[in-house]
Amino acid sequence: MSATLVRVILAVLLAGALYGIYRAMTAAVLARAAKQVDHLTSFTPGIPGILYFTTPDCLTCKAAQKPALRALTERLPGGVQVIEVDAADNTALAREWSVLSVPTTFVLDPDGKPRHVNHGFASTDKLLGQLATI
Repeated sequence: MSATLVRVILAVLLAGALYGIYRAMTAAVLARAAKQVDHLTSFTPGIPGILYFTTPDCLTCKAAQKPALRALTERLPGGVQVIEVDAADNTALAREWSVLSVPTTFVLDPDGKPRHVNHGFASTDKLLGQLATI
């Protein structure tokens, strides 16, 4: 077996292992977040939601995430609720939801159960696609 083939096989195995770890970590974050839904007093049952963690100094939040969320609510009037949380002011809530960076968005089903998490910017189309799966 050539050295190049061995390297390719090792790279594929490593990529697969890293993807598996990512999926496991995402599942763990969603499982932990599911236990925190009762702390969201502003969630209205029956309507899917986006729980959006931000901070006042987050430039990506201001320049990209907030406009994407605005476009989402315009495309789904009354069909989605956006719950914005200042992670700097609500550090305990951010910790409970395993928020390590902003922006972080959670897609909540109509019962409030988190179905998807996005660490970093999530486009309008990505969020629409995630909402379509619930």
